[in-house]
This record gives sequence, C-alpha cells and structure tokens, in this order.
Amino acid sequence: MAEDLPKIRQGEKVALVLGAGGARGFAQIGVIEALEARGLEIVAVSGSSSGALVGGVYAAGKLAEFREHLLRMERGHFLRLLDPAIGQPGLLHGGRLVAAMREVVGDPAIESLPILFTAVAVDLQRQRVVWLRSGPLWDALRASFAIPGLFTPHEVHGRELVDGGLLAPLPIAATRLSDAHRLVAVDMHGWPRRPPGEPAEGALADHDSMAARLGDWVERKLGGNPGGSASGMGLVELMSRSLDTMQAQIARVELALDPPELVVRIPRDACQFYEFWRAKELVEIGRREAEKALDAAGY
Repeated sequence: MAEDLPKIRQGEKVALVLGAGGARGFAQIGVIEALEARGLEIVAVSGSSSGALVGGVYAAGKLAEFREHLLRMERGHFLRLLDPAIGQPGLLHGGRLVAAMREVVGDPAIESLPILFTAVAVDLQRQRVVWLRSGPLWDALRASFAIPGLFTPHEVHGRELVDGGLLAPLPIAATRLSDAHRLVAVDMHGWPRRPPGEPAEGALADHDSMAARLGDWVERKLGGNPGGSASGMGLVELMSRSLDTMQAQIARVELALDPPELVVRIPRDACQFYEFWRAKELVEIGRREAEKALDAAGY
C-alpha cells in the first residue's frame, strides 16, 4: 500500500503521473498548484489523454496562462471549436481545439521542455502503448486525447495513434524512468461525491442542455437516434461511461502493481466528460483533493 512507503519530504524531487478523465482532467491543474504550494519540486510528468494535456502544458511552463484561458471559456466557445470530420473515423478532427490552445501555449519540441515529459498514446494496429518523448508537443497531445469514435486518430512518427487512456489511463511506468525519488499519481476515478443519480449542484441544467445539443448533433451526423435507447442514455453518454468504466478498472490494476508514494483521487462525478467550461470549479476540486491527500499523509 502507498501508506507503507517512505513519505515525501518538503523540497524533494517528485515525478507526477496524470490520469485520463475528460474534462475532469482540469482538476489536475489544482493538484499541481497544491503540490507546488507545499514545496514539492516536480521534475518529471507523464500523462494520458487530458492528463497529457495538463502535464504537457505544465512541462512547457505555461500552466498559469492556460489556466486563465480556461477560466474565460464558456459553453458557446467550446461548441464553436467542434469541427466535424466528414467521412473520417471519428466525429471530430480536433484541429480547432488544438489551434486555440496552441495560441496560448506555443508548440515547443518535447525534448526542449524544462521538465521531462511523456505523453502516452495507443497504437491500435500494433495493440500497444506508445510513449511520446520527442517531436512537436501538440502532435503528442493531440494523439494522447484522440478518444476513439469521438476524435479522429492522429499520426505521429508514422503511426496512427489514439487516446492513451485506452490501455494506460494512469501511466505510472512511463514516469518511473525519471531520476525523481518519489512518485505522486492523480487517479481520476475516485469515489463519487454524491449518491448515484444525484446531479452535481448547479450542473443539472448545464448537463441537460449540453447533452441534448451534443445528442442532436450526433443524430444529424450519423442519421440515427442516439437518445432513443431503453436506458435513456444517448450515444455520447454511452461512449463516455463505457470508456470511464474500463479506465477505472485498468487504473486500479496499475496502482496495485506499482504503488506511488502519494495518490490524489478526483471524484469520478466531478463533471461530465465534455464540461470543459467548468474549469474554475474543477481546479478548486483538484486543489482541495490534493490538500486532503497531503494532509492525510502528513506532508
């Protein structure tokens, strides 16, 4: 168990592994802020999907600017960044999203970053995890969050890659390559804050509105009826829950096989996977959960 491992000392070098979790990944911004406030020096980061996004931006030294950009982002802005992929193996290209974020962060080469960084993706043809540690940062990030069915695959180093969370939602092994003495992991599948079926405070209208708009868009795109299932779930929500369930199970195995010295757990019901405009709330959730974990561990 992580509780039985040596504690992290203030000022000690640590490696950070950031998990996959859709918009919940923005909570990891708050986690990083809390770790730095306690005097921990992060010298290496690895991440999958949204964890790769946050980790890559942090490794580039642009987390503060990225955070401020997110806090200004509203639902309408997010919807305008959706670019349909006609006749492609995915609903969205993701090019507009990447372009908007690149304006804030730039596009440095991974090997030039001041902090060792690894983005984790999956090669479906070879059925294996891929560690991206060189080349343009946004190529690696776009590949790492290419959720199958939602975003088209992305080619990097001659390989078509998809979301790293598919096989490595908490890529601990990729972070162990650093010379850091201790490891901090952020698990995006923590115990829910509310009973099943109870919506987040103030989020019911947002969820209903956005789910309906996404569902309508998908229905027009596919010519089907995503909201017509007996369970009441639309296609987008069904994809999200299925992927989340798989990732949660794999993450539990990864934590059991290679326990970190500290685990911060983000509640799995913190938001819906597409609610990127709730960044302010999510950052605060991440900071709060990190401080709770640090206090409980005596740091």
